[in-house]
Amino acid sequence: MSKQYDIAVIPGDGTGPEVINEGIKVLKAIGEKHGISFKFVNYPYGAEHYLKTGEILPDSAILEFKDFDAIYLGAVGDPRVKPGILERGLLLKLRFDLDLYVNLRPAILYEGVWTPLKDKGPEHINFTVIRENTEGLYAGAGGFLYKNTKNEVAIQEMICTRHGTERIVRFAFEYTRKYGREKKLTMVGKTNVLTYAHDLWARVFDEISKEYPDVKTDYAHVDATCMWMVKNPEWFDIIVTDNMFGDIITDLAAIIQGGLGVAAGGNINPNGVSMFEPMGGSAPKYTGKNVINPIAAIEAGRLMMRFLGEEEASIDIQKAVQKTVKMMKSMNAGQMGFSTTEVGDLVVKHILQ
Repeated sequence: MSKQYDIAVIPGDGTGPEVINEGIKVLKAIGEKHGISFKFVNYPYGAEHYLKTGEILPDSAILEFKDFDAIYLGAVGDPRVKPGILERGLLLKLRFDLDLYVNLRPAILYEGVWTPLKDKGPEHINFTVIRENTEGLYAGAGGFLYKNTKNEVAIQEMICTRHGTERIVRFAFEYTRKYGREKKLTMVGKTNVLTYAHDLWARVFDEISKEYPDVKTDYAHVDATCMWMVKNPEWFDIIVTDNMFGDIITDLAAIIQGGLGVAAGGNINPNGVSMFEPMGGSAPKYTGKNVINPIAAIEAGRLMMRFLGEEEASIDIQKAVQKTVKMMKSMNAGQMGFSTTEVGDLVVKHILQ
């Protein structure tokens, strides 16, 4: 009997639906190979829906999402919508309301994919950043005093709780034990300046490390991490860090693995529904041209399979992607040597052959 997974799909805006279509195509192919079936349910939320209805993401949708096995998100965003509206009303609402406290971002350079780092190859760039996803500076604590006057004060507070820190650090140790190449976990912070928030992080990291004697531990300041990620990315295996620093260094990680066209991530709740997405934006100027790179969306589907417990399916998608990217001229839109749908077809072919 085949297993069925119910997947909520938010195709989003711009080229989001195009790349998600290719990701679904690949998931159906991997399902055919491994005896897995999917029920995909589309939701309209994004810029277009907001412009038409004034609605961003209703609470009723959050309740529905909790009954799914996973959420597959394309990309949201449109220049007609003021920055911050969709980011806070949709993306951050999903993270906070579904308690997606783990942001997981693999940075894997596949053979044949260009990297801006001279003399670095796939053997050097293969690490994962685990970012705390619901606290820190993004929690939204703060406010204004004397707004719009010459005495204006803006306060943005960094919220780190022991509960939130413990659970992300413990997840990182477990993930390192299971998936780390070298079983090495590096905490990235700024303990010399953030002497309250990151003192808590450092103490929790040290306490939990005693429960994982098989995992090697390390620490790096975030500014040094940016330097070493460029100079010696092979030093990193698994990284755990806070919300803001994770947001920054994962963009650097994405470009050294070949760009946003291949970068995917998961927003994980280990005890609930999780969400998987490509890291590139909606790229509205490419909408409908069939030239956008769908590899990141396909990789997001691969991560989804892993966290649904379908390890063999995840591995088979990765092998198919590795074969496909070696055939592509570039990871950039319009320069791939193939159309969006042709790239998806190639991944399917490599899965089923």
